[in-house]
Amino acid sequence: MFAVTATQTDPDNPLAGLTLGEHPDPKAPDGWTTVSVKAAALNHHDLWTLKGVGIRQARLPIVLGCDAAGVDEDGNEVIVHSVIGQGADETLDPKRSLLSEVHDGTFAEKVAVPRRNLVPKPAALSFEEAACLPTAWLTAYRMLFEKAGLQPGSTVLVQGAGGGVATAVIALGRAGGFRVWATSRSEEKRERALRLGADRVFEPGARLPERVDAVMETVGQATWDHSLKSLRPGGRIVVSGATSGAVPPADLNRVFFLQLSVVGSTMGTRDQLGRLAVFLEQTGVRPLIDRSMPLTEARAGFAAMHEGELFGKVVFTV
Repeated sequence: MFAVTATQTDPDNPLAGLTLGEHPDPKAPDGWTTVSVKAAALNHHDLWTLKGVGIRQARLPIVLGCDAAGVDEDGNEVIVHSVIGQGADETLDPKRSLLSEVHDGTFAEKVAVPRRNLVPKPAALSFEEAACLPTAWLTAYRMLFEKAGLQPGSTVLVQGAGGGVATAVIALGRAGGFRVWATSRSEEKRERALRLGADRVFEPGARLPERVDAVMETVGQATWDHSLKSLRPGGRIVVSGATSGAVPPADLNRVFFLQLSVVGSTMGTRDQLGRLAVFLEQTGVRPLIDRSMPLTEARAGFAAMHEGELFGKVVFTV
């Protein structure tokens, strides 16, 4: 089958290890099945793998890709939950992994996954839209509706509008009844954030009209000080990643005095993925896709992510 694989890692030139071509068909062990992939979405995780983050060299070559939607062996249209783990909340299993870390991922014509990882795809969602959900959109869903502790009408600040998680937070936040503010260095991305549903947009570090109830933090070092200063007393920062460098230590005096809280968030569970799919079906919200292209042209999608040219998701069709 055709697949996109990581054959080597290089922190300075990650695309050097990106290989497109033939790969053995997957074999499904007991309790697993295969899915014919119709669409798969690109994440920063795939780029980090090519940089050598979170991957054992002995596991190379490995098929990249965490997210997919397709058709299972019984002809059902499904979404693939990419967390391989056990327990009621598989994301908390200390032995968990994501597809493309231990097991081959979704950037291929077929992928093998545990049967329990399949979620029915609503007919109202296209395969391309559904493929965006398992990582970025599911992370945003958990950040907003589980970790942030918000009530409808609360004000949420989204740092770094443009990435997959950030654009998902804006769209979900608007649909969930929150007032959404967003920051970006790019005037174009600020304008697009407004069209997506943000109520107001600001340059990074700008003084806000008032302090917010929660900050959705996916940038890290570049925005961390502003995130702390933007919270109201008792507010909460929800952290799910750091694309600009490690999250610095919190200003403990500020945290203690204002009773701020900082919580981490991961991807959601399989059950939450099912609820997210229903939420989109009911509200009409759809993932923002920056570009869709055949899997055979995946190198161009990786290059766009590496250069930071995106607003929304890159989707590969098979």
